[in-house]
Amino acid sequence: MSQLLGLYRHATDRLESADWLLPTLARFLFAAVLLVYFVNAGVTKLGDGPLGILSPSTGAYAQIFPRAFEAVGYDSDALGLFHWIVVVAGTLAEFILPILIVLGLFTRLSALAMIGFVTVQSLTDLFGHGQWSALGSWFDRFPDAPILDQRALWIFLLSVIIVKGAGPLSLDRRLGHKS
Repeated sequence: MSQLLGLYRHATDRLESADWLLPTLARFLFAAVLLVYFVNAGVTKLGDGPLGILSPSTGAYAQIFPRAFEAVGYDSDALGLFHWIVVVAGTLAEFILPILIVLGLFTRLSALAMIGFVTVQSLTDLFGHGQWSALGSWFDRFPDAPILDQRALWIFLLSVIIVKGAGPLSLDRRLGHKS
């Protein structure tokens, strides 16, 4: 029995000393599961032409400000500067933050900002779009509620990156930042 415990301790000591493993896997998992999701969501908000980021699509306003957009008869010109700034910033965030996380550049800050983004996204889904049926419930038998279950896992994954950093395979490490 003591030999078995010794093997167990040896294995766990090796895992604890592998500081590179968790942040590297977290960034890989983020890239595999969420990168395309967020980039595609950003693409749906782009307007026409090469400067489409500065003239967001009507869908962008419908996604981010559903009630306000409906109140002005789906006329984005009737919305103010505040709405335009938020839509452009949100669209940029959907492109920039995931790419920074995958590259491992300003990774902790990007992951923290991404948690804020996911929180706002979730609140918009609930209060703006009224998707309360997608909220789900923790400690039930269904592991796939799009808001509570899935986004809790997203936030946990991003929290691992905040705590552990980007790992050795990152631009942060290459540039000498504490990853």
